[in-house]
Amino acid sequence: MRETNWAGNQTFTAARLVRPRTIEQVQEAVAGASAVKALGSRHCFNDIADCPGGVQLDLSTLDVETGLDTEAATITVPAAARYGDIAVQVQAAGFALANLASLPHCTVAGTVATATHGSGRRNQSLASAVSGLDLVTADGEVRTYEKHDGVVVGLGALGVVTRLTLDLVPSFELRQDVFDGLPWESAYEHFEEIQDAGYSVSMFTNWARDTIDQVWVKGAGQPGADFFGAKAADAPRHPAHAAGIPAGNCTRQLGVPGPWHERIPHFRLDFTPSVGNELQTEYFVPVRHAVAAMEALREIGHRLATVLLTSEIRTVAGDDLWLSPFHGGDRLALHFTWQPEEDTVRALLPVLEERLAPFGVRPHWGKLFHHAAEYPKLADFRALADELDPDGKFRGPFARRHVFGER
Repeated sequence: MRETNWAGNQTFTAARLVRPRTIEQVQEAVAGASAVKALGSRHCFNDIADCPGGVQLDLSTLDVETGLDTEAATITVPAAARYGDIAVQVQAAGFALANLASLPHCTVAGTVATATHGSGRRNQSLASAVSGLDLVTADGEVRTYEKHDGVVVGLGALGVVTRLTLDLVPSFELRQDVFDGLPWESAYEHFEEIQDAGYSVSMFTNWARDTIDQVWVKGAGQPGADFFGAKAADAPRHPAHAAGIPAGNCTRQLGVPGPWHERIPHFRLDFTPSVGNELQTEYFVPVRHAVAAMEALREIGHRLATVLLTSEIRTVAGDDLWLSPFHGGDRLALHFTWQPEEDTVRALLPVLEERLAPFGVRPHWGKLFHHAAEYPKLADFRALADELDPDGKFRGPFARRHVFGER
């Protein structure tokens, strides 16, 4: 078996890849395996989905019906549903998801399991929209959970999620305005105002230039031609515009209003997202440390820039999910889109984490990092895993290292 992840930097080592079509087939596969992991869109850059010598379950052909409940304002979807696909159905019914990630290509279960997020000072991660899910546990039984803060961000370590229910909000429109050349001093002095300027705000930089390359403001109102010293872009931009990447795969810009699902993501569903051939890392620190954290990274900007395509700065609202990086309060998100030079990137990770260590840094579970963080509810999560999976069949190498403290 030579299956790889989305970026091609991880080759999976499972003995078998199974594509179940029914929930019963999932139950049978799980109950009969000594080691098993579910496989989503593969948009993870580490070995979180690997299962050496075991069974990987590709749920893309699983027959689970999508159900939209207009009275409860929820939608129930199969685990392998992509956000970009269900968004069209949700919009047609007059509803919206409160937030989306930059890429609408990822599966719901994988996105939720790793606490993947969008942007917005008042917007929580996508996992926070989960009001219920079905989980096939180690014994092959299906357990249904509602509003359980411990199982949502499960990292695939509790079982195989087959179905999720997501809370909806009324549909809304946004416009997307891009600004070039934000002075760093303006970003420091007006950070909160900038982040509050839209429903979602992202800043892009390589950390070495004298100004922030771009600011993307997704909101209802017109920000004006001058944005804290940055100037309105005269044409569409790609987040890695400074690296010469054209904007053809990006969502509509230049202030043209459109439905939420066509503006919140940075990239269009019908194109290769982001750059394609890349690696990714992301770290989170409490918002109160935003300026100090940015200053700390600028001090090593010359090292980062040599291997960066672009870096994104944004904010995410806090939540109560046990292993969510946003557990306990709002966080600054520092995202790095790297050139595909893994050895160089991995050598930089300890340097990045050392710089951010004074600020209580937590890494994104699905991206490249060196050390995981401690979480207030980590002991509770381990106890829940022991209860649901006493033999550790869902504990791949990633979970053993970063969650259960095993070598």
